[in-house]
Amino acid sequence: MTVGITAAMRPELLPPLLAMMGLTATVWLFMYVRRLGYMLAKGIDAQDVSTPQKMAALIPEAVERPANNLRNLFELPVLFYALCLLLTHMGWAQGFDVQLAWAFVGLRALHSLVHCTFNYVNARFAFYVLSSLALWAMLARACLRLWG
Repeated sequence: MTVGITAAMRPELLPPLLAMMGLTATVWLFMYVRRLGYMLAKGIDAQDVSTPQKMAALIPEAVERPANNLRNLFELPVLFYALCLLLTHMGWAQGFDVQLAWAFVGLRALHSLVHCTFNYVNARFAFYVLSSLALWAMLARACLRLWG
């Protein structure tokens, strides 16, 4: 059985959706490179970090930043995924929605870059707020199409 795009579907939001998934995969890989590299260098056995409390006690915050960011990528981005799929399915993916989606992805990528590296909270928060505003605008536009 093949799955295709129907006439009503507008696939324009699929590239930013896949880009967001790619960002998540990149942060996941970075997390394991940092965490496992540190554990191997320090001779830490995996069993010694079997709980979040044990992990926090043995792994420095700077090494754990990617793990913290990965958790963030399963908060608001989940709504982004659902919204992209809804807009695609309904054929509502229009130019401005695509721009908002790319803005969300780009700002989340900047948020991840800051969070996983130097972690300057004011910059990270600014990227978070701006990306959230793009997402809320996408949601508002979808609601207006449905009920407006």
